[in-house]
Amino acid sequence: MKLPSERFDYSAMPQREPIKLPDGARMAVYLVVNVEEWDIEKPVAREYVTSPAGVATVPNIPNWAWHEYGMRVGIWRIMDALAKRNLKAAAAVNARVCEGAGEPVAKAMLDAGWDFMGHGYAQAAMHVIENQEEAIDKSYAVLKNYTGKAPKGWLGPGLHETLDTLEYLAGAGFKYVCDWPMDEHPVAMKTRAGPIMAMPYSFELSDLPMMVVHQHQSEVWLNRAVDQFDRLYEEGEEQPRIMSMSIHPYIMGVPHRIKYFEAACDHILEKSDVWFATADELYDWFSQD
Repeated sequence: MKLPSERFDYSAMPQREPIKLPDGARMAVYLVVNVEEWDIEKPVAREYVTSPAGVATVPNIPNWAWHEYGMRVGIWRIMDALAKRNLKAAAAVNARVCEGAGEPVAKAMLDAGWDFMGHGYAQAAMHVIENQEEAIDKSYAVLKNYTGKAPKGWLGPGLHETLDTLEYLAGAGFKYVCDWPMDEHPVAMKTRAGPIMAMPYSFELSDLPMMVVHQHQSEVWLNRAVDQFDRLYEEGEEQPRIMSMSIHPYIMGVPHRIKYFEAACDHILEKSDVWFATADELYDWFSQD
């Protein structure tokens, strides 16, 4: 068990030498699509999230069906939007998706060349799992077997960890995590099982806390994404930055929101000196240093 002060040193942005991105890019942007499989016989995986129906019973039929809509309809709308723009995402995927009814979604993402990022075996926060080391190892093994290559990244459900989670992740073979949204550059962290990288993650650009928890209107997400990008692009002239966008098929993939997601992507693509990367590409680039 290690506290943050034992895992990494404090580093102030103004004290750093400018990082270098491919082709002199001023900033990098990566997209995470959370692909999950919920259990209708269990309570909601995140206690602070309920469907638009506001039901918190078990079985939670409206909530489960809300998620199922994302797998049947929303994910395909998002994939079409990205394919039209020649963009790829990182799928933060419950490993069970690769084994169950959602496997056609996993196959489509694999065929599209998306990265697969660990997101637990089933949708449950790490701090409530009885044996999280076993769940992490199983997630790693399933994703490696399904995709044919070892997964590098991890985004914990709800970003929840215990003080031991990083040890288990590094021990399983994961190379970076998105659970530590503390910087706009990658941060090298120490574990007893070896190093692991904290990938910059824009928690306030995740559609779930913005539109489900805080109940913002859809255009607020677009405005925030554009404002975030514009400021980081401006600052990136002297010190390149990294920005993430995290979305869910049952939230951003609905008809009344998809245009805001598309508009954010189009705004970013207007700049030629921005690297729209995948999370694995970012890790590979920074791990060379």
